[in-house]
Amino acid sequence: MLQIILIRPGSTDYDQQHRIQGTLDIPLNEQGSDEVAQTVEQLAGRGIETVYAPPTQPAEQTGQAIAKGLGVKLRKLERMQNLDHGLWQGMRVEDVRQKQPKVYRQWQEQPENVCPPEGEMLSQAGERVRAAIMKLLKRHREGVIGLVLSEPLASLVRHFVQHVELGDLWKATNGHGSWEILEVEPEKLLAHSS
Repeated sequence: MLQIILIRPGSTDYDQQHRIQGTLDIPLNEQGSDEVAQTVEQLAGRGIETVYAPPTQPAEQTGQAIAKGLGVKLRKLERMQNLDHGLWQGMRVEDVRQKQPKVYRQWQEQPENVCPPEGEMLSQAGERVRAAIMKLLKRHREGVIGLVLSEPLASLVRHFVQHVELGDLWKATNGHGSWEILEVEPEKLLAHSS
């Protein structure tokens, strides 16, 4: 059995302004650094062997602090950049709701059927997530690893390894610096992918 501790990066200014970050590289703010410091304390003694983070500022800064605080290695997780929200990036969620109410509602109810203007479909991001997680599962069959990911990628990982519904991805953007444990049976997932 493998435990993946799924960790959300600390807050950025965009998070506090309720802006869609997507692939924009925004550093942690002061609150985000404080959230990460609390996360490090909470994760002490959980047996994390390695921390993985994509090469984006909030995830990498969070991963570096956690790895340093726990005395473990930080490894780059390629191809796990966040969902490209296209023209929505930088917009406030409320602005999308007011300017494009139909698309906003669709994103809440069936996000897999919506492509942000000039952005990326969830299915495309899902394929990247699937490939990266399969690679991790081949490397780690048991033990405990940390995985730092922003939303909606964290929801896509949860969906892939635990077969849970995606839910409202706008609501999933809360909870910076939070973490959860996903119990994974690598053999089962690897068998289903062949």
